Amino acid sequence: MIAYLVDNILGVFALNSNGDIIDKVLFEGSVDEISQKIYMLEKSEVISELRDLIGKLIEGGVSELVLEDEKLARRIKREFGVNVKIELPSKLAQKFRRELPEYLSKVGIDYENYLDKLFEISQTLTKMKVREAAERRDLFIAQSISAIDEIDRTINLFASRLREWYGLHFPELGELIREHELYAKVVANIGLRDNMRAEQLIALGLDEKKARRIVDVAKKSMGAKMTSFDIEYIQAFASQLLRLYELRRKLEVYVDEAMKEVAPNIRGLVGPLLGARLIALAGGLNKLATLPASTIQVLGAEKALFRALRTGGKPPKHGVIFQYPAIFRAPRWQRGKIARALAAKLAIAARIDVFSGEYKADVLKDEIEKRIREIKELYPRPPPRKTEPVRRTGKKKKRRRRKR
Repeated sequence: MIAYLVDNILGVFALNSNGDIIDKVLFEGSVDEISQKIYMLEKSEVISELRDLIGKLIEGGVSELVLEDEKLARRIKREFGVNVKIELPSKLAQKFRRELPEYLSKVGIDYENYLDKLFEISQTLTKMKVREAAERRDLFIAQSISAIDEIDRTINLFASRLREWYGLHFPELGELIREHELYAKVVANIGLRDNMRAEQLIALGLDEKKARRIVDVAKKSMGAKMTSFDIEYIQAFASQLLRLYELRRKLEVYVDEAMKEVAPNIRGLVGPLLGARLIALAGGLNKLATLPASTIQVLGAEKALFRALRTGGKPPKHGVIFQYPAIFRAPRWQRGKIARALAAKLAIAARIDVFSGEYKADVLKDEIEKRIREIKELYPRPPPRKTEPVRRTGKKKKRRRRKR
């Protein structure tokens, strides 16, 4: 005997080959409890009601079950040892859903009450799914790396403004100190150029030779004089810039710790920041795990890719993975090959993080480093440029000789 299993917000129903209900198990409890059971069924979990129904069907002589969920069917077959067939879509399940009011009247359930219950359970299920989606750690990582990138842009803007503003007073300092953070420390802690002392500059992180040079240049500076009132606000601005640097370092630590938990293989292969950027660009770790290596290779270079497709030009060889040291330090003609090899390993690492959870980053890193060495040995010099044949647009005109 064959039984067709159909789940509904009311419970699980078993139909025979003629479409008649031969048995059923209705859900009991509050709306939240029923919603949780339905949600578990959607995730192919064998819930207690389904287990009870299958037990009764087997005792009643059912030898084969027909389901629409392949994953759930495998679990039922493993647990009960009964023959399970996959039929998607199931004709009898479609008939049950199409003629639902008639089926409900046969089991003594009012259709209007069913619709009210359906509305409540649908709302609860939607909230549960939205909450679960929002609680995914990879989305937190994507937001944090986006915050780091925005802080970087803000730091560049603030540093540029600080150099222009303080440069009115001490323009030579901009050439002597190239690092933005160190420049901001000098401005925030010392202020006026007349207050520059070698001991203070050394304490802020400068070497003795440069510190003494700054002191000497400050005495001969051609910049405008400033009052304590003016420098007070410049120092406050520099202090805000230093706070941004501190916040960025804290976010880096947070991303590193989160990547250890969420995507340890990606982190071990390319580092936490680049791995987090790949997750953000893909839209999540699960989506990254489904992408082919060729797509991962150009993540972050979508504009260049679509422009190449539109104009017929050369497509980009790499996207954000250009930040990987072995790629941006390599000669131009080796970068595409290294990017292709790295993208293949990243695709493997993402799938391991999602589906397996094993730590294989060390093995993958050894393999990519071996491949990089091979590329450097095989392609030490750039390939010869291809010369395109000259196209003749027309026939040569014969010169007429002038008669003398």
